[in-house]
Amino acid sequence: MMMVSDDGLVECKIDDSDEEQMNTPPPPPEFASKALPPAPKTPTPPANSPSPAPTRPVNRDPHGINQHLKVEVSDVLAEPTTPYSIDGVWTYSLVGFERTRIWTYRCLSLLFAVPLAFLCGVFLAILACLHVWFLVPCIQLSNTFLPCLRSLFMCAVNVFISPFCMSLALCCTQISISLSNKDLDRKRDKDTV
Repeated sequence: MMMVSDDGLVECKIDDSDEEQMNTPPPPPEFASKALPPAPKTPTPPANSPSPAPTRPVNRDPHGINQHLKVEVSDVLAEPTTPYSIDGVWTYSLVGFERTRIWTYRCLSLLFAVPLAFLCGVFLAILACLHVWFLVPCIQLSNTFLPCLRSLFMCAVNVFISPFCMSLALCCTQISISLSNKDLDRKRDKDTV
């Protein structure tokens, strides 16, 4: 029998999976084959996976609208360090608080979530419809026709109202009021009587 030195041995990890090992070092040059290495296989997903892939929790408040509703037990209940209750009482109080808060919210949302979501959807649909088909067209039409109406209104004011106001102003410029001390004295005498 012939003994092989440790320098000529190559460590190869055996992996039963279909994935190709990317981190394995190449064999020494004396053991390398002259043929081209096989093309890497593209991984194919399994047809039927026996266990479902774990899903990430859904962020139901991505914009942080309800940050003020994230209430912890320590935000509501807290005991000082010197007078404190028995550990079991404190633990069961915390559990009772959390479970009551969670299940009450779940029950109320079961009753009100769908009808209120329906009403919000109807309200927002009506608002969007009025905005798209009524408000914006009215604003655009008024922006289109207001310059014409403004010029007509200015003509009417200059032809009819402006001459009348100018005549009235000229008439009022001729009125003068003069007061003397005699008039004030007579007025005081009337007030005292």
